Amino acid sequence: MRRWNGWGDDTVQATLPAGARDFLHERVGPARPPADLRLAEALAQVPPGRLPPHPLVQTDAEARLRASHGQSLGDWIALRQGPIGRVCDGVAFPETREDVRALLDWAQAQGVLVIPVGGATSVVGHLRPEADEPRPVLALAMARLRALSELDETAQLATFEAGVTGPDLEAQLRARGFMLGHFPQSFEYASLGGWVVTRSSGQQSLRYGRSEQWFAGGRLQTPGGEWVIPPLPASAAGPDLREWVLGSEGRLGVLSDVTVRVSRLPEREQFLGVFFPSWDAGLAAVRELAQRRLPLSMLRLSNAVETETTLRLAGHAGTIAWLERYLAWRGCGTGKCLLMLGLTGSVPQVRALRAEASALWRAHGGVGTGERLGRAWAAKRFAGVYLRNALWEAGYMVDTMETALPWTGTTAMVQAIEQAGAQALAALDERCHAYTHLSHVYPTGSSVYSTFVLRVGADGAESAARWRALKTAVNAAIVAQGGTISHQHGVGRDHRDALAAEKGAAGLAQLDAAIAQADPQGLLASGNLRPLR
Repeated sequence: MRRWNGWGDDTVQATLPAGARDFLHERVGPARPPADLRLAEALAQVPPGRLPPHPLVQTDAEARLRASHGQSLGDWIALRQGPIGRVCDGVAFPETREDVRALLDWAQAQGVLVIPVGGATSVVGHLRPEADEPRPVLALAMARLRALSELDETAQLATFEAGVTGPDLEAQLRARGFMLGHFPQSFEYASLGGWVVTRSSGQQSLRYGRSEQWFAGGRLQTPGGEWVIPPLPASAAGPDLREWVLGSEGRLGVLSDVTVRVSRLPEREQFLGVFFPSWDAGLAAVRELAQRRLPLSMLRLSNAVETETTLRLAGHAGTIAWLERYLAWRGCGTGKCLLMLGLTGSVPQVRALRAEASALWRAHGGVGTGERLGRAWAAKRFAGVYLRNALWEAGYMVDTMETALPWTGTTAMVQAIEQAGAQALAALDERCHAYTHLSHVYPTGSSVYSTFVLRVGADGAESAARWRALKTAVNAAIVAQGGTISHQHGVGRDHRDALAAEKGAAGLAQLDAAIAQADPQGLLASGNLRPLR
């Protein structure tokens, strides 16, 4: 069963690798395992629901608690240490598009606010009802809408119900010889509709595209009626309504059906590990690979601290020690950076790509280590997030921040984000361990994805104060350096206040006008993207 207060299946127990505690004691400080709330204690904080009866709506406390929290650090703190805060008043589980439509109409007639819920994997606070919202709140859980409705093999277009999760989606396509190829770290639980409305990026977006590349059309159930967006290959007929749906975060309507562009299963796939002697060398190599537009499937460059952390926590101490000696002999010692590179396609394509890419990385001082590191990464690509559970149980909590900007500002952004986090925690007499990688690259620039490990506080208030200080400082650094407030996680509530720096007053006015037009009564006024009216 899925955990109610952490990540993933509760039968999967992650353990910290040997030496991890000593490493964290050195970098962050010693920590004590926190005393978490028990489920019964959390449920005791949930007040009775305020919704009138409806055959599709559940009002038990546990269903409401689960539907009101995602995976942001703020959600974790609330569920692990309290206070739980506001939760929804009921959870609806529609099974058809018609059910979605009927529930929206019912909610509008009853004066109920609706928050759509996909896989509940949001890390930016999409699901928490606002504390001061006077209306009853209905969570519209899309998990039962998961069928493959149509597959046009000639056009390579597949239409799914929007609640389908990553493994189910790929299994249905694979049975017919196709795939979507969207693999965010939340792949096992995140929903297709959630990917679209948050403009999600997968780990192999270099080949398969971000959500805006593969989202072809669908059906959006708005308070005023249904929008049908046909999956045309291209159109010059005015603004593209797909762009209204992408990134809408549940404010314009509920996505019930999604048509996506799919591709045939590839013949061959390889992931390679390459080390560079310095950050500057690795950055130059990755930029050149992107600007040559080689049809690679992934480029993921870790900075020196993330590389060190990866190797220190990998286990297999003897093998890692041998690798360290070999890399030092090849000129990649202290300050080395690891690049994970993906090659996907036909057998001849992969062979040719590997030859061309290896010539380029060698020109920048890179040292290839073959497929062993790549196979290990691929085997655990969705399991690493389970370490959040083990870290919390050891007394450490984890948050991530991400942005994107042109190549000219990449290094300064990495430095600014990590320094902002360290300074914010230092002001509270705490430390954090910060490290960064570039997970998605483009000819003009890159994403920047930073991870922060810090100590859990003595109680929820102390933990929340540390998290808010970190989030506020890093968001400010991102804005100051000219980056987007979100490259792949969406805005939610946690990043909402920083949106104005990117969109400007005129842009926000246009967004407010679109929301008001699509939802004049505020049925979907969750507070995501924009404050409540």
